[in-house]
Amino acid sequence: MASMADIGLEADPYQADLNNTMQCNDCGVPTLLQEEVSSGDIVCTECGLVVGARIVDMGSEWRTFANDEAGDDPSRVGDAGNEIYGPSALETKVDMRRDQGASYKIMKSLNAANKKIQNEKGQAAINAGMAKIKDLVDKIHGGGNVIKQAQSLFREVEEAKALKGKSADAAVAGCIFIACRMEKVPRTFREIHALTNVSKKEIGRTYKALEEYVKKVNYENRGGAAAVDHKMPTADDDDDDMATKGTTAESLCTRYCSILGFRVSHLAERVAMHLARKSSSVADLAGRSPLSVAAACIYMMSHLIGEPRTSKDIAVVAGVSDGTIKTAYKFLLAAKDELCRDGEFDPATKQRREGLNLPASCPGPKALPSV
Repeated sequence: MASMADIGLEADPYQADLNNTMQCNDCGVPTLLQEEVSSGDIVCTECGLVVGARIVDMGSEWRTFANDEAGDDPSRVGDAGNEIYGPSALETKVDMRRDQGASYKIMKSLNAANKKIQNEKGQAAINAGMAKIKDLVDKIHGGGNVIKQAQSLFREVEEAKALKGKSADAAVAGCIFIACRMEKVPRTFREIHALTNVSKKEIGRTYKALEEYVKKVNYENRGGAAAVDHKMPTADDDDDDMATKGTTAESLCTRYCSILGFRVSHLAERVAMHLARKSSSVADLAGRSPLSVAAACIYMMSHLIGEPRTSKDIAVVAGVSDGTIKTAYKFLLAAKDELCRDGEFDPATKQRREGLNLPASCPGPKALPSV
C-alpha cells in the first residue's frame, strides 16, 4: 500500500488522529461506554469499570420554558433594566427553600438586610402601587405604554409627596386616568371608578392635584431637562392633540362600537365618529355628556348602515340610561339634514367620498326611526 510520501502528500502534524478511541481496559469495547453526567464519570456498561473521571460537561446546564408546569425556573439572572423602577429593580434574592447547612443563618441575615434596604423610604409602597397599576391597566387592555406612563407618574408624585392626604388607591386611579388620555385611549371617570372602586369625586380631586403638580414641575424645568416630561391633557394645548381634549364623544365611539360587535366594524366606527364630530354643531347637544352623545350617535349609525341596535343595548355599554340616549337622539334626528346630507349617500358625488362614504347596500337616512 502506498504511503502519503509516495504519492507526493505531506502529513499534517496537527491533523486529528481519528483512530484514537477511548475503550474499556477490561472489555475493550468502546461502544459500551456511558457518561454519568451527575458524577462526571465515564463508565463501562459491560463491567462497571470507571474509565474516566471528572469529565467536564460541555452541554447546557439547564433549559427553561415559559409554559413549564413545574414552576421552578432555574434561571439566576434578573430582569432587564427598568427605567421606571430605577435602582430598586436591581435586587438579589437568595433561595432559602433548601437547607444550606452552616451557611443558612448567614444567608438568612443577608436576605433580611436586603429586604430592609428594599423597604426604605416607602419603596415597598411604591412597588405595590406600580404592581397594582399594571394589573388594573391589563384588565382594561390599555397597553404597555399606558402602564409605563401611569407608573412613571405614580413614582414621581410618591417620591415628591405631591399627593399628601390622598390614599394610594386614589393616586393609582388618577395616574391611570391621566395616562389613558396621554396615550390617546381615554377612559371616563365612571370607567375608572368601576375599575378601581375609587369614587368619581375623589378621582376628580386627584386629577386636579396631579395636574397642578405636573404644571409646576414643567414650569420649574422649562429652562432645563425635566426628569419626566408629562404632557397633561389640558384645554390650553392644540385642538389637534387627542390628549388635550380629554374624553370626547368621538373618542368613545370606537370602543363602544367594538364592544357592540358590528359585522362591518370599520364602517360602523367611521360613521359613528363622523356623526359625533358633526354633532358639535347641534346647539341642543351643547353641554351634554360625551357618553350620551356618543351613545346617540351609535344608535343613529346602527340604523344608517342597516345593523340596528336597541337603545337598551347601547345603554348597557355606554353606562347611561335608555331615556338619555333617546333624548340626545331626538336632537340628532332634528338635525339629520345637516348630519346626513343626501350627497353623502350618492356614490357619484364628491360629498359622499368626503362624508360618510356608505356602501350602496346601506339604507341611509330613510331608515332612521322616529322618537
